[in-house]
Amino acid sequence: MTAPFVPLDPRGAVLGDEVYARLGEAILDGRLAPGERVRDQELAEWLGVSRTPVREALQRLERVGLVEVSPHRYTRVSHPNRQTDTAELVAFNMGLAARMASARAEEEEIVEAVERLDAVIAASRADDSVALAEASQAFFAVITRAAGNYALLQFVREYEFAIRRDMVGWQPFLECPVGRTAAYEEFREAFVARDGDRAEALLRGIHGLP
Repeated sequence: MTAPFVPLDPRGAVLGDEVYARLGEAILDGRLAPGERVRDQELAEWLGVSRTPVREALQRLERVGLVEVSPHRYTRVSHPNRQTDTAELVAFNMGLAARMASARAEEEEIVEAVERLDAVIAASRADDSVALAEASQAFFAVITRAAGNYALLQFVREYEFAIRRDMVGWQPFLECPVGRTAAYEEFREAFVARDGDRAEALLRGIHGLP
């Protein structure tokens, strides 16, 4: 197994969440590599915690697909899912968040979201797929909070690690930067006008969904 983790100092944090976050980040940065077997006792010793929060964290990671468990045989880091599956899920949720945020967000939240959206448009115009992915993620985070839907917010938070891992190397569905940027600008107009139906439809179209 890879180098040990820095032991946790759980003061001021929920221990189970902190262990989950540490293990999730370790999977993302490769300290825990795809196919690598993990043992709760060893992880607990490295993190300086009991086995209980480690087991709970591994169960959560299994639910979101980052860990595979074969009872009485092994627990190991999974390989990334098909990017198209995750991209489709993210696009649908972005559309829902845009629809709800359009109707429910406070004015200052709309302003913040539009600032993030302008960064998306700039990255699209520059045809920079890495910057486009980062800006889109920042925009999604803002509108998810602004949507005012606790279930959606919890879902996105729980699946954050899986989304971040599976979306590495993402490329936009619309390849032409001119047409793609025009589509984002049209989406911006709908979002600013708080036209949730149109905003959702446009965003889905940008990501190749019906």
